Amino acid sequence: MPRIAGVDYGTVRIGIAVADLDVGIAGPLETYARRSERLDGEYFKTLAREERLVRWVVGLPVHTNGAESQKSREARAFGAWLTELTGVAVEYFDERYSSSEAEAALQAAGLTKKRRKARIDQLAAQIMLTAYLEAGARGQDAPESLD
Repeated sequence: MPRIAGVDYGTVRIGIAVADLDVGIAGPLETYARRSERLDGEYFKTLAREERLVRWVVGLPVHTNGAESQKSREARAFGAWLTELTGVAVEYFDERYSSSEAEAALQAAGLTKKRRKARIDQLAAQIMLTAYLEAGARGQDAPESLD
């Protein structure tokens, strides 16, 4: 089955969710704590191979008006690195409010602050990937880079 991975990019932690395109349901996979470029590269190459990924969907943290932010440019650079590293195509998707939705869901579940922190990034990735699938499993017209 073709699988895709949703990525909630962060400089310290990266949330990852996966989905089978045939089934169309996203699930959280894990929160990856960044280590070094070499170790991060090994992790993402292994993930792409083991999950048989056909696409990465990297969330773009844009401003409420739709304009890109500094974090958006960093997410785009990360996505380009992922493609170069793994040979798997990247699409970008608006991830506005995914982290706040994840935080609200985790608080409603009664998780402690420590447990929320451990799960928020992967849940944000799942929320973003679910929205991507609901949009027809294709990248929306993301705003152009400000560079």
